Amino acid sequence: MDAREKAIDRVTLAGSAVNVVLTVFKFVAGLLGRSAAMTADAVHSLSDLLTDAVVLIFVHISNKPADRDHEYGHGKFETLASSLVGVALLVVAGGIIYHAGASLAAWCRGADLPAPGMLALWAALASILLKETIYQYTWRQARKLGSPALEANAWHHRSDALSSVGALAGIGGAILLGDRWTVLDPLASLLVAFFILRVAWKLLKQNIGELMEASLPENVEKEILQIVNSFPDVSDPHNLRTRRIGSHYAIEMHIRMDGDISLVQAHSRAHHIEQALKERFGQDTHVTVHVEPVKPFPKL
Repeated sequence: MDAREKAIDRVTLAGSAVNVVLTVFKFVAGLLGRSAAMTADAVHSLSDLLTDAVVLIFVHISNKPADRDHEYGHGKFETLASSLVGVALLVVAGGIIYHAGASLAAWCRGADLPAPGMLALWAALASILLKETIYQYTWRQARKLGSPALEANAWHHRSDALSSVGALAGIGGAILLGDRWTVLDPLASLLVAFFILRVAWKLLKQNIGELMEASLPENVEKEILQIVNSFPDVSDPHNLRTRRIGSHYAIEMHIRMDGDISLVQAHSRAHHIEQALKERFGQDTHVTVHVEPVKPFPKL
């Protein structure tokens, strides 16, 4: 296990410890405090635990070296893990919307909804504090380690903190405003679901693009061309193709050089270009440079 993998494990396990505590506390608070919003928030925290497991498993797979069946490495498994986190969020949001809708329908038919208790309110406050703290920590480490799976998990923590804000508003309103406003509790759980849906869409949009071999952002491709054009004896970089493989980049391109130089010189220059790109984007970057002569090919 390399240093990057150990760091991702450490961050994910820290988040898992927080999720275990919050999941138990929220379920107890939701049941004893008679709060649909807090029970929905507990389900969200439980989904965090499941996605932590997904991240741990898939990051281990993605760090395996290239082999005969995966000659570009296993980096896509990390992108797949991020996508599964997004799918898990969609499922969680769907379940919350279903239960909130059932409660609202019952209220519209004249049913009395139970008022949430103070325990649910304290659970919401604790969740906001702990989840925002673990989000900040996970996000900084994700950017430092260049891990899309860890970044997805950070957003999952943030979505939990945001959902707890919605739960806090609904629970607090239902408690402070009296029995006539107990409908605020299921309304708050509905708000929680929409927070989750927003994060899920963001994750899936990004990671499905990577799985479908989407090109790197335009600003990254411009920087690649700037690096290549900085070599004085290289001209007309073209046929640039880029994509992401997990936390690494893959770059392919054609360049032109003087057709009269030796093969050794052309190879040396292409090697220097590859090294320059790896120094900028990471040593695990896949770089392929095809060299073409400026002068026409001689007729055979």
